[in-house]
This record gives sequence, C-alpha cells and structure tokens, in this order.
Amino acid sequence: MNKGLSEDQTDALQELANIGMGQAGDSLARIWKEFVHLSIPKIAIVDASRLPALIHGFVGDTAVSASRQAFHGGFRGEVLVVVSAKDRNGLANLMGYEGQLDSVEREEVLLDIVNLLGGACVGGIAQQVNAEIGFSAPSLIGEDIDPLDVIHPDQLAIDKALSLEVCFQVENRSLTAHLVILLPNNEVGALAELLDQFLCTL
Repeated sequence: MNKGLSEDQTDALQELANIGMGQAGDSLARIWKEFVHLSIPKIAIVDASRLPALIHGFVGDTAVSASRQAFHGGFRGEVLVVVSAKDRNGLANLMGYEGQLDSVEREEVLLDIVNLLGGACVGGIAQQVNAEIGFSAPSLIGEDIDPLDVIHPDQLAIDKALSLEVCFQVENRSLTAHLVILLPNNEVGALAELLDQFLCTL
C-alpha cells in the first residue's frame, strides 16, 4: 500500500489508470492507425532522491530524449515522456515526419509526443473522477541524455512524489515510449479526495 493513499484509494487509482490508459491506447491507435499496447500502470510513492534511479530502471543504460508537461486543476503534477533515439525517430515517422530530422523537428516530435500521451492519459483519469485539468505548454528536457539526468532531485521542491508509469508499445513498428506521471506529495491529498468521491459513487 502506498503511504500517501489508503489501500482502497490505491486500488481505485489502479483501476482508473487501467481504464484511462486503455482509452488512451484506443485514441492513439485511431490517430496512428497502428495497434498500441500499454503496460499495466505501476504506482509508487517515491523519495525525490530516488526519481533518477526510477527513470533509469524503466529504460536501462541507453541514452534517451525526454520532454515534460505540467498539468493543474483538480490535482497538479507533471508528465514525463522518455524515449530512446531509435524510438524517437520511429515515432516521428509514425507522426508524419519524413527523412532525416533537423534539431527543430526533433524537438517538435518530443513536444508533440508528451502533449499527445500526457493529454490522453491524465485526461482519461481526470475525466473519470470529474476533475477539471488544464495543461501548460510542453517543454524539452534534453536529447540523447543519460536517463539519470532526466530528473534532478535538487531542483524539485518536494521530498516525495506519487509516480505512475506506463510503457507504450506500437507493436508493428517495435516502438516504445515510457510515460511517467508525477504528483508532488502535497498534491496526493487532493487526488485522494477525488478518489474517495469516486468510491462513494460505486
């Protein structure tokens, strides 16, 4: 059981995440015209100092490109999307980019991906708990960086975070992207209230 959520709240979030991610996968499959497989969301309460190791555990030692997008409203946090260079180029092709990408196009792809995946996943969860969610403009974290450098704990004004991680795979193209939703520990209470309201409707 996560320290920030009760067992019932954690189970509810797991179920809502499963449904939200399934809806996101269906939406992406229609957009991309490819079958999109999503892993079962992994939920954890993590010390901020452990977040770099968390990202490394998802992707391994390969260099990655990463982008981020903050969200706010009924609950606040941010979405990170982490992809390898190979997967970034494959996703670019899937999204209609052709040939060798220049630096501007590579950044556009990464911003488009976090906007698309983050909107689908966070929006799917928020819709089920009747929460209004808005998104800030996405931004680039870096290209071809060490996964341990995706998050710098000393730049975070939090000591713990709720992490929800999903792996996206586009089967026919062997493409993978990792999406991580982070809620700072002072926002977990807001999510817990929404989950309690949802449980009362069952």
